Amino acid sequence: MRVAMFVAALPLALLAGCGDQGTTANSTQANASSNATQAQRAGPLGAPLSGDEAKEMMHERHEGMEDIGDGTKALKAALDASTPDLATVRKEAAAMAKIAPEVSGWFPPGTGPETGKTHAKPEIWQKPDDFAAKTRDFQAAARKLNVAAQGDDVAAMKAAFGDVGKSCKACHDSYRRPKKPS
Repeated sequence: MRVAMFVAALPLALLAGCGDQGTTANSTQANASSNATQAQRAGPLGAPLSGDEAKEMMHERHEGMEDIGDGTKALKAALDASTPDLATVRKEAAAMAKIAPEVSGWFPPGTGPETGKTHAKPEIWQKPDDFAAKTRDFQAAARKLNVAAQGDDVAAMKAAFGDVGKSCKACHDSYRRPKKPS
């Protein structure tokens, strides 16, 4: 987790040192921004990693994606039940919204297929702007799902969950190798 936050914050620190005036240190809004929001603005790629640092990031990315996948399965089951399990929907939607901003920091250079076992395609690092846009789409969909989950409109929850699925599919179609059958 610390590595992800460091990697996500590093490009912002470099931009700040270059005179980027996008945010000011005295701004209340800037002070309220989380590292995750800053990482989202910076995009998914940060400083290159190597060796143990790269392997640690790849493991963190794998575990985070597994968490998102497990949450997605739990959400689907809770929403598809004859009586939707709103407690599970709210819990899993909140967890997804919390972890979604971290995705921006999980793909620094040096953590691709050339480094070790991963389902990430090299196109992530070849098309960083498109990958960043798809990442932001997922993050926005996760936030909208979390907002919908706080209410009582099951149809709105299902629609928002569908948007999360579309954002995942859009990214996976371009940037994820399929898992081999067990």
